[in-house]
Amino acid sequence: MASDGDFLWRPIEPGDVAAWSALLAAIQSADRSWELISEQDLRHRFGYPDSDFARSSMGAYAADGTMVGYGTLGSRDEADPVHEMRYSGGVHPAWRQRGLGGRLLAWAETAAVPLHRELYPDRPLTLLGSCLARNAAAAALYAAHGYHPVRWFHAMTRDLTTELPRVPAPPGVEIAAFMPARWEDARLIRNEAFRDHWGSTQTSAEDWAHYLAGRAFRPGLSFLAYSGGAPAGFVISQEYADIPGVRELYIATLGTRRAARKRGVGSALLFRALTEGRAAGFTLASLVVDADSLTGALGLYERAGFTVDHTSVTQAKPLLP
Repeated sequence: MASDGDFLWRPIEPGDVAAWSALLAAIQSADRSWELISEQDLRHRFGYPDSDFARSSMGAYAADGTMVGYGTLGSRDEADPVHEMRYSGGVHPAWRQRGLGGRLLAWAETAAVPLHRELYPDRPLTLLGSCLARNAAAAALYAAHGYHPVRWFHAMTRDLTTELPRVPAPPGVEIAAFMPARWEDARLIRNEAFRDHWGSTQTSAEDWAHYLAGRAFRPGLSFLAYSGGAPAGFVISQEYADIPGVRELYIATLGTRRAARKRGVGSALLFRALTEGRAAGFTLASLVVDADSLTGALGLYERAGFTVDHTSVTQAKPLLP
């Protein structure tokens, strides 16, 4: 814990989730970002098996206790060949232009090194951050600290108030309910399907179980595909109450095994989730996709009627060669 007279700097604790959620809401409103994170979602993050908020988080607090800025670091499960740590941070719009963003970024670069060396002492380290493509001030901050853009991600939406086309499963493929007995099948599919995706690492059984325990997960709108009895693909749906009066179905993950690609399995899973979601009263669907996905995911979503709402840019800076 430290104070510079104007702000108190200390790690984020479970008791801060209300203040943290309020800060994120103010940032989301000012920057017109797509994601609004609730107190429940933030509290869930403290329960991950490898969470270490004491060393991987920092909050800036005004004299009245208001959280005016935050930063968090996320280590990766692999470092092949580079450990790409993730930084997330932001400053309340009423407290900008006071150097807080730069101080948080400097904290992240300093804090990342010992965390990295404990995990991967012989590997290079790169720190990744992200900002909206339209946020010129955030892009300038990253550039001033030596970061450069390396990847673009599209947030896409689709109207669910109109009739959806019927997209049956391909011959020999069965679409099954996403029940606990099949969770491990989905994890194995996920690890294979995303092995060649930029920035993706393998997901452990412990992290997978915690992820599926989140309050946003909608198992009744999530499905698996089996081809000849073997797991072939899956889709996970979530629900966040971000927009008053709108029920939004978030397609959190959609993946198919290599042997099942180019057969229509992904389309069948996606439209099964969308169709069931529409029947359940959802009026909007959303997702995020890598603009340069090697599997052609962007084309799949465009053909399914999704359009780009906005784009975020991943910024990178090598910290250790």
